[in-house]
Amino acid sequence: MKIKAFGVEEWMNEYEEEAVYNLGETCAKSITVKELLDYQGRGKEALEEIYQMQMTYGAIKGTDKLRREVAGLYRTGEISNVVIAHGGIGANHLVFSALIDPGDEVISVMPTYQQHYSIPEALGAEVKILPLTMENGFLPDLEELEKMASNRTKLIAINNPNNPSGALMDKSFLEKIAAIAKKYDAYILSDEVYRGLNHQGEAFGASIFDLYDKGISTGSMSKVFSLAGLRIGWIMASTEVVKEINIHRDYNTISCGRIDDFLAGIALEQKDKILKRNRRMILENAGILEEWVKSEPRVSYIKPMAGTTAFIKYDYQIKSEDLALRLLRDTGTFVVPGKALDQEGYLRIGYANDTEAVKEGLKKISEYFRILEEEGK
Repeated sequence: MKIKAFGVEEWMNEYEEEAVYNLGETCAKSITVKELLDYQGRGKEALEEIYQMQMTYGAIKGTDKLRREVAGLYRTGEISNVVIAHGGIGANHLVFSALIDPGDEVISVMPTYQQHYSIPEALGAEVKILPLTMENGFLPDLEELEKMASNRTKLIAINNPNNPSGALMDKSFLEKIAAIAKKYDAYILSDEVYRGLNHQGEAFGASIFDLYDKGISTGSMSKVFSLAGLRIGWIMASTEVVKEINIHRDYNTISCGRIDDFLAGIALEQKDKILKRNRRMILENAGILEEWVKSEPRVSYIKPMAGTTAFIKYDYQIKSEDLALRLLRDTGTFVVPGKALDQEGYLRIGYANDTEAVKEGLKKISEYFRILEEEGK
């Protein structure tokens, strides 16, 4: 299967290690195993369980405890609706490989995580792109979606909260998308790896899984729970879809790591403490980013409503990749160019890192903008 190179992942792999000020990271600042076990308050007992853990495959589908905790993140979820996967990236891949055949029609928003259009394209599907624009607040144009959908539409792929913009579709908006999908008996895959980091109100917004019988949600321990190193993700879907996905899962996963499963279960038990820590940090840093945008006359954005990233539009005569490389090499500030997300003229900025790193990184970007102005850019 030939597939297009994964722009954002190639960029991260190539350059992130050079960062002094990392504004490319999308995970809420990672926690250590010690911090996680301190949240639980029984670190010695947990470590003893790990010491005594025999390294078999373990529970092939994931432990009942972990699947029960995942199901608890949804209003209507049961263990039978849960598939444990190798990260959110593995979860998305499993959904596409299980449901999409050559000749199927898939509608994907853009910008989004590239999996949602490149994988179905590689599988032989006809992919239609629904552009997300600043004018619409990076939310899907429902009239345009209605025009694009047809009886051939097998699946609509959305990303909520959106990476890279931080736009958030609320329950009412999701219900409108579901009504369009239902008209054509199409699945909706909602990549919800940032769900749990709403900036206002309750931490967790509505999930498509709870709103539509053919709605499929994917999530992970990485972004919201600060535990990307566990490589645990999941799918929430109807039992019929779960059955089909598990057939494919046997070919590429078998099981996830026993220690990963164990620690992820602890983290979800302690989710309120982790979310309190992460939302406090993210809101502080989002405020710093907002003030920076206001101070830069040639920069604009749609204020993020959730998640850890913002999509910054700049008004300088320089390609995004060139700008991002010059920022890294000359200032140590690491950002993701819009080109890596198939959107020229933008930078993706992650603001969930150390507050001082966010402040200094934004300061360095401003200083570099002054250099561009001197160069007549």
